[in-house]
Amino acid sequence: MELFIQKFEILGGKAFRAGDASAVIPAIQHLLAQKSAIASNAPFLRKCGITGLPQVHAGFTDRDELKAACAAADIGITSVDYALAATGSFVMLSSQSEARLVSLSPPAHIAIFPRSLLLANLAELLALVPRPADQTSSMVLITGPSRTADIEQILVRGVHGPGEVYAVIVDEE
Repeated sequence: MELFIQKFEILGGKAFRAGDASAVIPAIQHLLAQKSAIASNAPFLRKCGITGLPQVHAGFTDRDELKAACAAADIGITSVDYALAATGSFVMLSSQSEARLVSLSPPAHIAIFPRSLLLANLAELLALVPRPADQTSSMVLITGPSRTADIEQILVRGVHGPGEVYAVIVDEE
């Protein structure tokens, strides 16, 4: 966990630890203040109480409604399928419960996941999921906030995705 947090924060992310699911909302309440958010349909988010918050919209099944909600939201909240300690990356397999748009469209992304989903590195991930295309149309690795640089090497964040990325690692499920 310490390696994941170190790598994640070097890349410009901010990590929080929560002792259990009931500690998640207090850990991120300041991030959600005066903001609108959209949450994926991940069961772990329901367990943490995220989908019951008044400023969080969730439960989308219609693609067009999801797209409009993501475009209007300040924050996208997801879980992850795995997290890689060696690179500080989230691994997300596109599915009905985890739409890619929620993590990519809003200006900020919060990923909430149990510690048990932390893997050492890409080799461990590929040992668990050797053929990702057999189970999903897309496997996305998110490594820190979106960033790009122009020809003069001036770094700009948030151009092609969230400019702010947060991880909430829950010690106990």
